[in-house]
Parts: sequence; structure tokens; C-alpha cells
Amino acid sequence: MRHSGRVFVVTGGSRGIGRAIAQRLGGEGAHVAFTYSRDAAAGARVLESIKESGGSAESLALDVSRFEDTQAFFKDLVDRHGRIDGLVNNAGITADNLLLRMKEEEWDRVLDVNLKGVFHCTRAASRSMVKARRGRIVNVTSVVAVTGNPGQSNYAASKAGIMGFTRSVALELSSRAITVNAVAPGFIDTDMTRRLPEKVREELLTRVPLGRLGQAEEVAALVSFLLSEEAGYITGQVIHVNGGLC
Repeated sequence: MRHSGRVFVVTGGSRGIGRAIAQRLGGEGAHVAFTYSRDAAAGARVLESIKESGGSAESLALDVSRFEDTQAFFKDLVDRHGRIDGLVNNAGITADNLLLRMKEEEWDRVLDVNLKGVFHCTRAASRSMVKARRGRIVNVTSVVAVTGNPGQSNYAASKAGIMGFTRSVALELSSRAITVNAVAPGFIDTDMTRRLPEKVREELLTRVPLGRLGQAEEVAALVSFLLSEEAGYITGQVIHVNGGLC
């Protein structure tokens, strides 16, 4: 029970990688407060699965792009639990379009959720951590931040921004024994990749030296380690989980 008695927040924890992270942490003894943005039913299913396995969790609605809502959310958690030991900034969206066709609202919405949301949550959660002089923050970015991807200039920009944000905040918070790292998944077997045409999936696999899609649980395993006491000397890093994709 690596995380017994600890309190973690996972944003975007109702599906995909976020769901795997929430389930992993709950199974390792943490109390997991995970968020969803619209799909309460999906959140309820994840909550049920964590509790069925003996874990402790709560499913909460939150739009991370809204500053006041986010600050109130974290204040309530600290008031009820006394502290926040770790934060996983996983919430993210896509609104794909070629640059010359991309609407301003498509750009703004993706940056507001994916990048500004990380700022909102990190700012709010770090207040409790600074007072406690300990904490762990893990930001979920993407291989697309490094490789780029046609039709995803907004998404790639938001995920690249997370990398720079991670390094900067790690320097700011290191004197309080708070570590800040990022995990950059490659092509992971989630609902999003399962919706791709078979030819597209096959082409993706030709770019991955290990020859397969990654599993969300493999990303969750790394996140769990970075949240642990064992990772106390790792900060400001971006760690790739991509099967060797360059």
C-alpha cells in the first residue's frame, strides 16, 4: 500500500489515462479525489470500481479552466481532508483543425483547459503543500508536444507549454520539498485511439519501435512512482512513456 493514508487529486479522472491513474492510486491506499467535466455517469463508474477494490475515492465535477471554481474546489478539499499530498494534472481536451481553418474559440478552449487549467490547479494545490513543506505534482503532457501533429497546433502548443511550466514551477517549489514532474505519453490504447481507422492505427505502430500501443496502466504506474516517497530526488523532469517513439 504505497500511498496509504495520502490524499491525491486527479483531474480528468473519469476516462482513459486519468481513470487508470485514479484506479491505481486508489488501489495503493490513497484517498483519490478525481474530477470529471461533463460525464457524471463515467465518474460514478470509476468511483464504484475503486470502492469495489477496497479503495477510497470521491468523484467531483470541475471545469479546470475556471479560476474561481478551481480555487473553491481545492479550498473545500483542504477544509475536509486537512491537506493535499499530491496533484495529477491530467484533464485535457482536443479541438483538432488545420491552422488555416482553426477558429479562435477552438484555440482558446484547448489552451484554457489544457494549459491554463494546469496553472489554476497547481496554484491552488501548492498553497497547502507549501504550508506542509512537502508534496508531489505530476503533469500529463504528450509526445505531440515534441513531435508536433498536423491539425493539432492548439493541442501541441498547450502540451509543450506544460513542459516549460513544469520545469519553472519545479524550481520555485523545490525549497519546500515539493517535486514537480511531467509524464509524456505516446500512443496509448484508449477510447480516442480505438476510434481511429485501422489503417491509421497500423501507420502509428510503424513509428513505435516496441511495435504496440501503450496501456493506460503503464502510464499510471509511472505517475504512481513519481507521487511516492521513492521519487523524492526527481523534479523538473519530463519522462516519456512512448515505446521508443522519436
